[in-house]
Amino acid sequence: MIIVNADDWGRTRAETDVALFCYKERRITSVSAMVFMEDSSRAADLAKNTGLDIGLHLNLSQRFTGDTQARLLREYHNRIVRFLTFNKYTLLVYNPALREQFRYVYQAQVEEFLRLYGQPPSHINGHHHMHLCTNILVDRIIPKNEKIRRNFSFFPGEKDIFNRIYRRLVDRWLSKRYFVTDYFFALSGLLDIDRMLNAFKLAKNSTVEIETHPVDSKEYAFLMSDEYLTMLNSLEKGTYASI
Repeated sequence: MIIVNADDWGRTRAETDVALFCYKERRITSVSAMVFMEDSSRAADLAKNTGLDIGLHLNLSQRFTGDTQARLLREYHNRIVRFLTFNKYTLLVYNPALREQFRYVYQAQVEEFLRLYGQPPSHINGHHHMHLCTNILVDRIIPKNEKIRRNFSFFPGEKDIFNRIYRRLVDRWLSKRYFVTDYFFALSGLLDIDRMLNAFKLAKNSTVEIETHPVDSKEYAFLMSDEYLTMLNSLEKGTYASI
């Protein structure tokens, strides 16, 4: 089964509109929504009566651009953003001083999703994949048995051995606590037809998620290509609700 998920739904008007168009053209199967962003409310209204499968795109790495009167939420969120964007390795560091802030910000985003969409998210992933930061994992902030996004999968020869071992250990832990797909790739790394074919072959006997950002012109062109549509239509298409 193949899941093609567009991230950043609701972050900006442009990102919402192009993802909705791709969904209507049957080029993607689901989206992940950001809350407290400039287009979050309109995106939720557009999603009504579409049948669109929508997850929560947990935002821990970009300041909110939407309206929120909750001063404490903005304060806590800004502290987390400063910490996680300090350098590319801070997501691996556990910060005991932010335990309360991480839990508060996660819960606030879940509650805002419920308010906007009237139902829980079908799955959870993170903006810049920060749902896999150490504070979230160690404190088990995401409840057990949720459907969440795993680490990136790689083909033989990609990435160094330490990187692969770390991701494999985290994925093993995730699979014991959550529902995850068998493989996960970014469309940006599969724009070559041969690489896409390799990923799609895995989807014949396994569950594969492909992450896309259709607002990117190269990804959009690939999604709208006849070659991609032919490959997509040869597989069972699904969503996280199907897992």
